[in-house]
Amino acid sequence: MSNDQQALLNTPLAPLHGELGAKMVPFAGYSMPVQYSGVKPEHLHTREKAGLFDVSHMGQVIVKGEHACAELERLIPVDLQVLAIGHQSYGVLTNENGGIIDDLIIARWQEDEFFIVINAACKHKDIEHFKKHLIHSELVEINDRALIALQGPSAATVMESLCPQATKLTFMQCAKFEISGELCFISRSGYTGEDGFEISIPENAAINIAEQILAFDDAKPIGLGARDSLRLESGLCLYGQDLQDDISVVESSLGWAISKSRRRQGERSGDFLGAELIFKQQQDGVGKKRVGFAVDAKTPVRAGSDIVDSDGNVVGTITSGTFSPSLSRPIAMGYVNTDVSAVGTSLHALVRNKPVPISVAKMPFVPQNYFRG
Repeated sequence: MSNDQQALLNTPLAPLHGELGAKMVPFAGYSMPVQYSGVKPEHLHTREKAGLFDVSHMGQVIVKGEHACAELERLIPVDLQVLAIGHQSYGVLTNENGGIIDDLIIARWQEDEFFIVINAACKHKDIEHFKKHLIHSELVEINDRALIALQGPSAATVMESLCPQATKLTFMQCAKFEISGELCFISRSGYTGEDGFEISIPENAAINIAEQILAFDDAKPIGLGARDSLRLESGLCLYGQDLQDDISVVESSLGWAISKSRRRQGERSGDFLGAELIFKQQQDGVGKKRVGFAVDAKTPVRAGSDIVDSDGNVVGTITSGTFSPSLSRPIAMGYVNTDVSAVGTSLHALVRNKPVPISVAKMPFVPQNYFRG
């Protein structure tokens, strides 16, 4: 076994992955299941019934104290003052240059207590960033809980048997409930575009609760491979590929993640890291932007592929690309020069130096099916 393999961390569900015959791969410092029965069948099962994902590699933190709201608003351009208890929001952690340190989910548990889920590859830098800027608030790192995601049209049916109270939640609501006597943090959310739940569980109860979910015929274990194709079909970004520290909120087409009240003309405008540069870019425009691509060929295009115009000039880069099981064709996401970013624009991606026809497409590629009540 190599030193790299020895250094990998395991999630609390690792023994279960072994029993289920998962193919394991290194991801963000963890040994993670990439597939069980195959990416395509797992992807389609999630779209049609319910998939269970191990996302315990993600970071979970609590920020609390009477100054927590104000200090977090300095780092995340979400109007946390009006975020109701029991609700959560997507947000971006900005830097001084308007770039994205991470994208995250922030939930309000109490008036002065917030629960934040951060990306696995960003845990250490995010926590250092929080420690640097949260001067008057308490930061608590949660290291004794697993995190699973139950996603798909049958997710609510499965949850009804385990925790009927949780099925009363609507998209982006959250609460603390018990499952089999264990206190769980449950939100109605996920990263597949489907209805579903994310469940934070005490690590010593993770396998038991996961096995209860998998006892339902409609629920199957799903690996990272299908998670990636599901999120790309839904037009959702993967940090480290589609988002980076040196890509601005405006370039990434995530301006909507800034609450209206925090925008340039909002009543609580600015006062977050990078605000001045972000507002300037929104007013003056940017040279590149994130868009989706329909691949007009059978050949999938992959991250890192150059994008060229009809004259062979490089005008962008693919950041995510895969075969879409739902659409039976390849799809992609990436950045292109703004002057060629209009939907329908014909371009080419270079795959092994051969041009593959692509066209700028609207995202999401498939409809999102969140439960909004």
